Amino acid sequence: MLLTDGTAVDVESASGGRFAADPTSLYRRWDEFRSWADGVRNVAGEPVEPARLGPPVPEPRQVFGIGLNYGAHAAESGVGVPAEPAVFTKFPTCITGPVGEVALPDGDSRVDWEIELVVVIGRTARDVPASRAWERVAGLTAGQDLSERTMQFAGPVPQFSLGKSHPGFGPTGPCLVTPEEFDDPDDLRLRSSLNGECVQDGRTGQMVLPVAELVARLSRTVTLLPGDLIFTGTPEGVGFARQPPRYLAPGDELVSDVEGIGELRQRVVEPRATRNGTSHV
Repeated sequence: MLLTDGTAVDVESASGGRFAADPTSLYRRWDEFRSWADGVRNVAGEPVEPARLGPPVPEPRQVFGIGLNYGAHAAESGVGVPAEPAVFTKFPTCITGPVGEVALPDGDSRVDWEIELVVVIGRTARDVPASRAWERVAGLTAGQDLSERTMQFAGPVPQFSLGKSHPGFGPTGPCLVTPEEFDDPDDLRLRSSLNGECVQDGRTGQMVLPVAELVARLSRTVTLLPGDLIFTGTPEGVGFARQPPRYLAPGDELVSDVEGIGELRQRVVEPRATRNGTSHV
């Protein structure tokens, strides 16, 4: 769907079948799609409910996470800011839309919140200089890098990627906004609240490595593909760094917002095994 002034235009129908309804396919034809979309901005759409929206990229081929990309978050974590991006992955099956439930994992789980700006790649990027990096970006969206800290920090080798990839641990949305729609895409406010209490409030201008630098440095090692996601890091205020630590519990409502993009809203529920009265082997 193409969102215009709070309404949604069905891309497949409006394009006469030129473009499919699956948004993933659009990123592989991003320039062609953008050219078409610019000509239908004034087409009347239908009202849309946020709960009906799926993730802007339902099936990304690669999902990158960047750790410790805000100085204050590195400080509250008790570590220094790394010279190079601290990169992990969120496996694509954790990606969901902007509104829904998140089931806590079974066992002794400690699930934490991390509001993040998420970059969506629109053009293949390999060895791209920072000065040209924004040309490879399709747009920006909001994301929550939900993290199960017990597994993430388990030794002897931490399991960042697994701890951050349980089902529902990658809410994104509610839409993708192209860079030129912002007054300054490098300085956006992002906030999270838990049951109405603000727990994170920062600006992307505080990132150690801004978007262009992240795209450039990642593309030195890997080839970034259309539709790839980059979770760019979180500001201070996460649960594990609090005294005492605080984690998500059944019944909690986590609301996250990125300026100019919109809101994510997740309701935390009990582990599936508990709700179903069964156990998993």
